[in-house]
Amino acid sequence: MSKRPNPKLQIQSGLHLLKRASKWPIWADLATRLGIAFFLIAIVVLVHWIDRAGLKDSHDGQISFLDVVYFTMISVTTTGFGDIAPVSDRSRLIEAVIVTPIRIAVLFIFVGTAYQFAIKKIWEKWRMARIQEKLTDHIVVLGYGISGAEAVHELIQRGTDPACIVVIDQSRSRINAAQTAGCNVLEGDASNDETLIDVRIAEAQSVLVSAGRDDTSILIVLTVRHLAPHVPISVVIRAQDNELLARQAGANNVINPVSFTGLLLAGSAQGAHVADYMADLASIGGRVQLRERPVAAEEVGRSLDHLSSGGRGLRVYRGGKPYGFWEPEVQRLEAGDQVVEVISCEPSEASVPGDQPRQ
Repeated sequence: MSKRPNPKLQIQSGLHLLKRASKWPIWADLATRLGIAFFLIAIVVLVHWIDRAGLKDSHDGQISFLDVVYFTMISVTTTGFGDIAPVSDRSRLIEAVIVTPIRIAVLFIFVGTAYQFAIKKIWEKWRMARIQEKLTDHIVVLGYGISGAEAVHELIQRGTDPACIVVIDQSRSRINAAQTAGCNVLEGDASNDETLIDVRIAEAQSVLVSAGRDDTSILIVLTVRHLAPHVPISVVIRAQDNELLARQAGANNVINPVSFTGLLLAGSAQGAHVADYMADLASIGGRVQLRERPVAAEEVGRSLDHLSSGGRGLRVYRGGKPYGFWEPEVQRLEAGDQVVEVISCEPSEASVPGDQPRQ
């Protein structure tokens, strides 16, 4: 059953920090962290060497430079064997005020480095594997620009669980926005085989492509069709000359927003309410909704004018061929037919067989 907009599912706009991708390679980042850590350790060695008179070695009673280095390392790592210890008040004050904060800073650097380069990656791989296990019959959105974001927003409004939507984009800000909406996200190149395999593209219910450029979108369609021969693909194409190329690449539906805008403009010239009604049909927020569904079992044998949903039947697809409501073929619906109908989105609407929100 179609739903009216749920305010809890509205995509909320949040405050995002200004970010820029680091130009440093991983090895430079790691070297910088280790360099800072060893620089802090060198400071502690210098402080201990200057104040070596306040240290006592229970082994031979002498404090050499090697003893200072040894004491510094066991002090920074909080090992503390007790063979060398501060005995003067000044040495103890130095340990408390200078060495302890440096010790904490060094530990944070080492723990943070281990998390960044090892623990975090292991955790993310485990978490990704868990998400992949549950990915089936999902909707993959390739490109989260204006069109992609609006498509996701409308899907959520229509009752699709955001956990059943996977968004791939190369922009970190767009990925953050999709994640805020509750979707599964993957930052990467949607035309790359490995990226699409990671989101189990062959198990998807459908794929929506809106890359912003026609050439990129067509390349993505080719890649998706190669990996998922039977998954329906819808793509946004802005140049009319590229529509045929997109279909040849494997797209099932080619949407040209420029052409559609022209149709709305032409329709509005012949009637003040045509454009409003077209927008009403396309959005779940309107009073009516245009949708396609398989014919229900109890509708087989009926006419298109007598749908159990209470909707107005407009077209039937049978064997890949469309039949309008005025044609004799629609006077008797058959199993396997696809029905295009207009239904009411008012609270009193009838329940449609087999049309339940996806979980």
